[in-house]
Amino acid sequence: MKERVENCLRLLAKGAGSLQSPFLLLVRLYWGWQFAQTGWGKFNNIEKVTGFFTSLGIPLPGLTAHFIAGLELGGGILLALGLLSRPIALLLATNMLVAYVTADREALFSVISDPDKFSAAAPFTFLIASLIVLIFGPGKLSVDAWIASRNQSKKKFADASSEVIV
Repeated sequence: MKERVENCLRLLAKGAGSLQSPFLLLVRLYWGWQFAQTGWGKFNNIEKVTGFFTSLGIPLPGLTAHFIAGLELGGGILLALGLLSRPIALLLATNMLVAYVTADREALFSVISDPDKFSAAAPFTFLIASLIVLIFGPGKLSVDAWIASRNQSKKKFADASSEVIV
């Protein structure tokens, strides 16, 4: 009986593990697209975004509005591609934490007392998606993984070439 349970658990782990890269791809594609759309929307309404940042007391609101719009647009595209995934995910997660602190402070401070308010705030799902990619990486179905495998192939070839006796 114990062996059967262990076999079932191994099978479950293997099956669930095989879904990791497709799941990370879906997270990156969907939330990369969402970030890119949000950034594009900010660029198209930059005066409104600058005014909002001014009302929040954010320093250099015009420059910050352009930076955040560019981060969300460019970062969203990079996230979707799986290129520079972890650095971009770190920047996007930081952006969402700052959004909580500046624009959704009440929701942030209600994380313990009213978690529904915290999870209903606009930055929540963007933050979670960024943290997923930051922590787990982009997965095998990404440009980062392709570059890594290509570099590894070149290294193996170089190592093999240096072992050839002349």
